[in-house]
Amino acid sequence: MSGPELITLGCRLNAAESEAMRGLAAGQDDLVIINSCAVTGEAVRQARKAVRAAAKRRPGARIVVTGCAAQLDPAMFAVMPEVSAVVGNREKREAASFNLPPFVPSEVEGQDADASPEAGPSTALGTNGLREGTSTPPTPFALSAVEVRDPGAAPVIRPSTALRTNGVWGSHEDGGVGAHKIRVSDILAATDTAPHLAAGFGTRARAFVEVQTGCDHRCTFCIIPYARGPSRSVPAGGVIERIRALVADGYREIVLTGVDTTSYGPDLPGHQSLGQLVERVLTLVPELPRLRLSSLDSIEIDDRLFALLTQEPRLQPHLHLSLQAGDDKVLKRMKRRHSRAQAVAMVERLKAARPEIAIGADLIAGFPTETEQQALNTLALLDDCDIVLGHIFPYSVRAGTPAARMPQHDAATIRARAARLRDAADARRAAWLSTLVGTTQSVLVERLDGRGHAGNYAPIRLASGAAPWGATTNRVRRGDVVSMRVSHVEDGMLVGETR
Repeated sequence: MSGPELITLGCRLNAAESEAMRGLAAGQDDLVIINSCAVTGEAVRQARKAVRAAAKRRPGARIVVTGCAAQLDPAMFAVMPEVSAVVGNREKREAASFNLPPFVPSEVEGQDADASPEAGPSTALGTNGLREGTSTPPTPFALSAVEVRDPGAAPVIRPSTALRTNGVWGSHEDGGVGAHKIRVSDILAATDTAPHLAAGFGTRARAFVEVQTGCDHRCTFCIIPYARGPSRSVPAGGVIERIRALVADGYREIVLTGVDTTSYGPDLPGHQSLGQLVERVLTLVPELPRLRLSSLDSIEIDDRLFALLTQEPRLQPHLHLSLQAGDDKVLKRMKRRHSRAQAVAMVERLKAARPEIAIGADLIAGFPTETEQQALNTLALLDDCDIVLGHIFPYSVRAGTPAARMPQHDAATIRARAARLRDAADARRAAWLSTLVGTTQSVLVERLDGRGHAGNYAPIRLASGAAPWGATTNRVRRGDVVSMRVSHVEDGMLVGETR
């Protein structure tokens, strides 16, 4: 193995950041970096599971846990004997965060990794200002002064004026178990916009470019703003420079990604927008054949972005919308900013202007107080918004969020509603794929077995397979964009051959 091993959980932004960390920790063959997710309780459990699996598979390796779960509750990971360091979402931008001494077994070796630390209830943040086990954030948040630093500079050691685990490099007042491993600062005070400038994307055929991070909204179910901090945008010049370099390296598809991508720009000079950024990318990087956008908030699609989505052929005909529910009362309790009618109207406009656009969406099943009829309204949204790529989340309680204080459904109800939604979403996806048989699709070939995705994000496989990226052969190579005629559907995937 050359360089660190990256284990990436969660969103496309994490994928982009993982590749940046690969470059920051280059040459460290004994390092495993787990880039965690915290969107649900299950995501946090998967991060802990990944730690244990990595330690078993690579005994003696140094394991660093970073990402949103690490930012929200660093102590949870610091007490694990397998972990060498816990690094925050700001600190993972710094090469110094990965310069660690060789692995030494922890003093808590043998402690059940799923048990609560013997040090007692955490007075640290469970959630970057939200103590685990409490339901409301402290008011006001204790924010430490943060200066914008050169991402390559060593971390500035300062006492934290925030809660215990918001100090940098383990500056904890009570010195709890594993405190020396923690390198997490106050993300809520972050003002820097420096992007993760990944040098490459390993085995991926598409590249993810971070254009924005953080979120200024406070949806009642969501903990991510406390893990990512306020919304910050990457200046357009830096985005375009990165895309040009990636295209020069052979990448044929770029995905613009962020935590709240459609909020791009207001914090930059001139009050910029995502539509302006997309326009500049397409104009200034004419050699880029395919541009894709990550999850969008439908209420923030303005006229300029709408025109690009419906008229620009290089902008791929696929949108993933953050809808969450299909009932107005539930949307209001979630503190979403759109109504059901607005979501449906936006999709109708998009489909009328560009019929081939495929709609994906996030939907939550079993939100607190949701009635059976309200759940059925969300189920009906699959049809009303023509959702063919549904991403279904069973509601997960996140300590410290307003939704955690609402009357909760039992686990069986949540599972049943999620299963019903998932079955309906799977049926719509299968029906949509069947309509694509006999069509010709532009496909990015991503794997050696010929698998990839069409412009509308339909999964598709080249029946004859592909050659490695850069191989000297007349066959289709991994990373190529090819025109494929779809012959049939097999195991939930389109199958075809080049024309």
